[in-house]
Amino acid sequence: MPAAVLWDMDGTLVDTEPYWIETEFALAERYGGTWSREHALNLVGNDLLESGRYIRRHMGIDREPEDIVEELLDGVVERVRQQVPWRPGAVELLHELHDRSVPCALVTMSYQRFVDPILAALPASAFDVVVTGDAVNRGKPHPEPYLTAAERLGVDPADCLAIEDSDTGTRSAVAAGCGVLVVPHHVTVLAGERRVFADTLADLDVAAVWATYRASC
Repeated sequence: MPAAVLWDMDGTLVDTEPYWIETEFALAERYGGTWSREHALNLVGNDLLESGRYIRRHMGIDREPEDIVEELLDGVVERVRQQVPWRPGAVELLHELHDRSVPCALVTMSYQRFVDPILAALPASAFDVVVTGDAVNRGKPHPEPYLTAAERLGVDPADCLAIEDSDTGTRSAVAAGCGVLVVPHHVTVLAGERRVFADTLADLDVAAVWATYRASC
């Protein structure tokens, strides 16, 4: 087993990307901007402030990036409070890792106030460490989020398995030195070093995935 498992959130633990996309289109309608699904998918896995800058530029609305982020969070948090959209097999895998005493960290570019209602729907012991986008200086694809999680857990990133669904997040984990289990969802992730692929987390054997990754190094 890996020394720790480092989880992405959006698209990996929960399928909140549709919530973000709905909220982005609502923002465009509110301020008379234009938006497309292609633009929305370009934001998957990004640092939120970087997404705010992208939206301001491509949506064509006169709002500061920080204000855009806050309005997006308002809309998405409200949707999550109504229903947490878990990804198949994610909660079951978290329970299995806990039962096997494998430390877990949540490594997300979402802000703490969005993460809170999702954590509230899980056992308090689900994650040993939580790293959010508003707690780091440089977001994914920079390695800082994953390096921070590994440091807080007291483990070597090279001994960690990250679980990601986006190319941006995968590049962040690889740059930190982690092995990556890639479960693509809304966007394509290219093959490359330090990564193995799976179609779903349902009934997934982490020990087998880790052994496959280590054998390929």
